[in-house]
This record gives sequence, C-alpha cells and structure tokens, in this order.
Amino acid sequence: MTSLTCLKCQSSFSAYLDGDVSGQQMHKIASHLESCSDCKREFAAWRTTQHILSSVGPAKAPANLALRLRLAISHEHSKRKSSWIDTLSLKWDNTARPMLLQVSAGFAGTVALVGSIALLLGLFAAPEPVMANDEPLGAMTSPHYLYSSVNPHAILTDHDGVIVVEASVNSEGKVYDYHMVSGPESPAVQSQVVDQLLTSVFQPASVFGAPVRGRVVLTFSGISVRG
Repeated sequence: MTSLTCLKCQSSFSAYLDGDVSGQQMHKIASHLESCSDCKREFAAWRTTQHILSSVGPAKAPANLALRLRLAISHEHSKRKSSWIDTLSLKWDNTARPMLLQVSAGFAGTVALVGSIALLLGLFAAPEPVMANDEPLGAMTSPHYLYSSVNPHAILTDHDGVIVVEASVNSEGKVYDYHMVSGPESPAVQSQVVDQLLTSVFQPASVFGAPVRGRVVLTFSGISVRG
C-alpha cells in the first residue's frame, strides 16, 4: 500500500521537474526516490512524458494565417458600417436581379413590339427637352477601379497565365472580401492578390446615388520567373 509519504512525494513530481520547489523540498524528494522503488518508477514515467512533450515543440501556425486574419478584420469592419442601402443592394443581387433576367427573356418579343410602336409615335410627337444631369431613378451602378496606393505589378506564379478574382467592395470603395474565380490558389499567390486588393481604391456601387456594397470582377497577369 502506498504510504502518505509516497503520495506527498508523487504529488510534487510536476513541480520538481519544473524546478518549482525549494532546495529543501528538492533534497527530500531526491532522498525519498533513492529509498523507494515505486516512487522511482513513477518519477521515471513522469520524466519520460516530459521529454516526449518537449520534443514535439510548439504547433506551427497555418501558412495563410496572416492572410485569413487580414480578410476577417476587413470583413468585420465592413459589416459594422453596413446600412439599409447595402442590404437592399445585396438583396437585389441575390433575388430581384436573377428573377428579372429570367422574366426579361420571356418578354423580349413584347418589348421589341412596344419599342417599335413607341418609335412610330415618337416620329409624330413633339420632343421634350432633356437635362444633361438627368439620371434614372433607382439606377444601380457597379464598383469601378480608381487607383492603387502602390504601383500595381504582375503576380508571381509557377507558370504564366491570367488570374480572375471577384472582389467585394464596401460603400467606402475598399475591398473586404474576395473569391478566386480562376488561377492558382496557393498561399503565395493569394497573399500577393490580397496585397493588391487591399491597396486598391474603387468607386463604390450606388443605389439612388448613395454608395453601397457591390462586387467587381478583376483580372491579374500571372508570370513565372525562372532562374
């Protein structure tokens, strides 16, 4: 049966291995280990476990951790500044616009007929003055690239090609998310793409003249550098 002295000694093995005991306690534990074979075997198991754990080393962070953090921060920043106009724009992209495209195909013939009649009527109707600044109500515009805070450059890849990216632009004209449509998706390539996206400034999409979030498709030249 294990004595009280053995239980007390074994409970101190972890602190003993870490050097977190006083000199007097360390001497008592060492003396007990010399005279107790059971505690000596238990201490050997503790020391083996410590060596195994120390040989494993710290876990390595994913290669694209910094890239994912930058995108997550940018995405969260954009979510906090979203407005009802942004929501309207996204709902238009996801629901109304696809529906209208499908309906427009069915009414193509009708539109052509109505357009012909309107043209004939317009030949006999008096023209109305048109203002230069007239803009259709409810007109929606897509984001447009303006400039970059750094000099744009080609993306270094394993082989020459074109990289196509769909970028999400917030109401301030900054990219907060992206999707690789085509091209290599290695961490090195994605890091270069994100660097250029985050330094690019866009004219944001608009609804009723107010800036909203939108999407834009961009292309980058991928070149390979062979030594």
